[in-house]
Amino acid sequence: MSEQKLKIGITQGDPNGIGWEVILKTVANPLLAELCTPVLYGSSEAMRHYAQMIPECGELHVETVASAAEAPAGRISLVECGSVRQVEAGKATPEAGAAAVEALRRATEELKAGAIDALVTAPFDKETVQSDAFRHTGHTEFFGAELEGTPMMILCSDLLRVGLVTKHLPVAEIARHITREKILADLAALRESLIADFGIVAPRIAVLALNPHAGDGGLLGREEEEIIRPAVTEAFDAGILAFGPFAADGLFASGAYRKYDGILAMYHDQGLAPFKALSPDGVNFTAGLSKVRTSPDHGTAFDIAGRNEADPQSMRNALYAAIDIVRRRRIRAACTADPLPKAERERSRRDPSIREQSDTKREE
Repeated sequence: MSEQKLKIGITQGDPNGIGWEVILKTVANPLLAELCTPVLYGSSEAMRHYAQMIPECGELHVETVASAAEAPAGRISLVECGSVRQVEAGKATPEAGAAAVEALRRATEELKAGAIDALVTAPFDKETVQSDAFRHTGHTEFFGAELEGTPMMILCSDLLRVGLVTKHLPVAEIARHITREKILADLAALRESLIADFGIVAPRIAVLALNPHAGDGGLLGREEEEIIRPAVTEAFDAGILAFGPFAADGLFASGAYRKYDGILAMYHDQGLAPFKALSPDGVNFTAGLSKVRTSPDHGTAFDIAGRNEADPQSMRNALYAAIDIVRRRRIRAACTADPLPKAERERSRRDPSIREQSDTKREE
């Protein structure tokens, strides 16, 4: 697939939310075709329902295809799936949830097959998608089950990159899921993503504390002294530029977060609340997987669905981020690839003199 015309899949999300509105406002820009080939996954009826209320969609042409493999380069295509009998903007319904899941599964199949280069997901309602066939607490957990690798949720913008140790958990369960081993694994994963996906050579990572005031020396909790700080020290000794633990309020309020390339938060709202306040148009990226998936960092926004009030900037940024990350991964893969052809590499392992000859040729 051409680097100039990556095929980027976009799922409709909940057809009763703002998914279609932000998607259509994003792809309506004619300049988008110069960056990628968008392939939409969802209901044509729902798409037309929202398109008629968006003035910039007046000249929009979307071609229906059976698969992304048939999508013409530089044009907008739709893979029909996830239909609903009636669009009910602003309402959370099981039918809309099922439609969101159907579109997600179809797009994921094509992502795994290589028909698209990356996937951008519009938001769904976490309650109405639940069924006997879908028991995931969010997109991140779904992709973790479907793709190779271990998923890490990273919220990213030009200003901040925030990773999470725990994601969609009740607050009462957070502390027991924070372990030295988990923090070490997440620090390694965040570092690898900052290098491979964001192009940062030697990333500096700030680690947040769990308790107020970083535990106040054990007065407000022992997790910092017994779990988090030892993990940070061990990671640093292993070559990861990790620092902390820092009290979250102080790190963000003082602006000290700007000194770091990434931040590892202990739980969902600890990382996402300041991130969304500082980067309202940020992107949710699922790092650590074999394929690239991004999404806008907002939900279904049922309260404004169907009113043509939704801001598409986060969706635009999610699309741009997907393109950038795919390209960075490919550049890194090319730069780190073994320069020897496979047959020559196998021979050189058996015969050291061949390695010497190859080294001489490269020097010449």
